[in-house]
Amino acid sequence: MLRRAVLALPLAAPALAQPEWRPERPLTMVVAFAAGGGTDLAARTIARFMEKDLGQSVVVLNRPGAGGEIGFAELARARPDGHTVGFINTPHIVTLPIERRTRFRLEDFQLLGNIVDDPGGLWVRADSDIRDFAALLAAARARPGTIGYGTTGVGSDDHLAMLALERKSGASFLHVPFGGSAQVKQNLLSRAIPVAVMNVAEGVHEMRQGVLRPLAQMGAARWPVLAEVPTLRELGFDVVEGSMRGMAAPAGLPPEAVARLALSVRRTVEDPDFQAAAVQQNLPLRFLDPAAYLAELAALRAGYQALWDQHPWRE
Repeated sequence: MLRRAVLALPLAAPALAQPEWRPERPLTMVVAFAAGGGTDLAARTIARFMEKDLGQSVVVLNRPGAGGEIGFAELARARPDGHTVGFINTPHIVTLPIERRTRFRLEDFQLLGNIVDDPGGLWVRADSDIRDFAALLAAARARPGTIGYGTTGVGSDDHLAMLALERKSGASFLHVPFGGSAQVKQNLLSRAIPVAVMNVAEGVHEMRQGVLRPLAQMGAARWPVLAEVPTLRELGFDVVEGSMRGMAAPAGLPPEAVARLALSVRRTVEDPDFQAAAVQQNLPLRFLDPAAYLAELAALRAGYQALWDQHPWRE
């Protein structure tokens, strides 16, 4: 999927200056997913560093449900005074309005910067007979629609990546959706499914324990932590997919507040202590300033809309 197209942007993002705006009270950081998950852990780490930079506490508020729609809608409707920010995730931030009528759209947010870009990955048990990606494709072609792969749900980045891979490879798999990556891993380890499709960071711990093995990763380039694992592009299939996680605020935020909050996001990502924490949490960092982040999301939205028009992913 094309992730870096040059588009005419629907929103303007102010340049990062040395702003004078400061928050007058504690900030609320809305997280559209449950406490304890990967997004929540990353958000709480980022909140600690933004507190230090902004001089105000940042309280994480979990609003899970409906694939992120509840939390995203709450963030979009918040007062644009700089005291409410939130974490937004792909693909949901751009695919949910494509799939159904939602209470938010991309234009309802002021982007502050992307922080994490966690590529997708194909995982099997370490003792699996499927030794590499070529063997997986051969098995799927020999037994169409029978090789089950687990994901975090219909319309997730994992699911959309496999739909793209099926179209490009001619192979046919069996989609088995679950409620979260922990359930995907549990069912892979218990042999209920032979393949898991989940972000690379979600399988690294089990790989180091010797119980999971990656077959391929879906970044535009290899994540250094999995430097020995080829990308799907390298294997001949132009599928680039993953989960971007970044910061946003409600649209209509005063420019001086945008500049200060965006600067705080940048400083957080550049902080060596934060970078060390990201290594400990296996977070693949990819900072994008507001303008670059907007360009990326706009390109993603266009690509997903084209995919939906060809193959709606409802199940």
